[in-house]
Amino acid sequence: MKVAEQIRKTITMMPEDKTFGYADLPIAQSEYLTAAKALERMQAKGIIKKMAKGIFYKPIKTVFGDLQPDDSEQLKPYLYKNGKRIAYITGESLYNQMNLTTQMAFRIKIASSRRINIDKGAIKAKSVKSYAEVSEKNYQLLGFLDAIKDIKKIPDCTASNAVKILSKKLATFEERKVEELIKYALAYPPRVRALLGAMLENNNAKVKFSALKESLNSITIFELDLKETDLPTIENWNIR
Repeated sequence: MKVAEQIRKTITMMPEDKTFGYADLPIAQSEYLTAAKALERMQAKGIIKKMAKGIFYKPIKTVFGDLQPDDSEQLKPYLYKNGKRIAYITGESLYNQMNLTTQMAFRIKIASSRRINIDKGAIKAKSVKSYAEVSEKNYQLLGFLDAIKDIKKIPDCTASNAVKILSKKLATFEERKVEELIKYALAYPPRVRALLGAMLENNNAKVKFSALKESLNSITIFELDLKETDLPTIENWNIR
């Protein structure tokens, strides 16, 4: 089967409103030039549209015209490279998904070890430094730790309410997931390690979290606007 025919068949089977790049097509890198010409012909026929350099999508066709993919799908090309996740959405956009706030950010934050800035139409995003190399396996754990880090900055959410929501989520994590969370937390600021330790202790976690306590300065006080009625174990972790 010719390259152009392979591409056409693959794209025909793709759902609308989804972005894709050369890595998503059944072709070798040596065939990219041929593929580019095939994709140009498909663009000319209106079958696909170009989102960004090397990124395309099948538009949803309506009586009002062709629709672009939603925001999350438009950001997808920036979150992956060669099919591997390199970044994740954090900040208010993530905290909204976690039910910590009802507000949405005007400019989305993308956490990555690489610099990623987007200003394309309604999609505006800026990069923030991730505390670990991002992967498909760990990005949700890093997002959870981000929420702990920003617990005093989450719009329309007190630290007290955030702790209740996060503690409830934490209680559903499998032991292996908690162990991974602790490992990544050691790269985060001390207040994150302290609050995570307090929540794990309060949840009677079965995994060992002594590494969190050992990583902290015993005389450091963490002012997080919390009371023992919010989290009974905060005194053990020098949290106020």
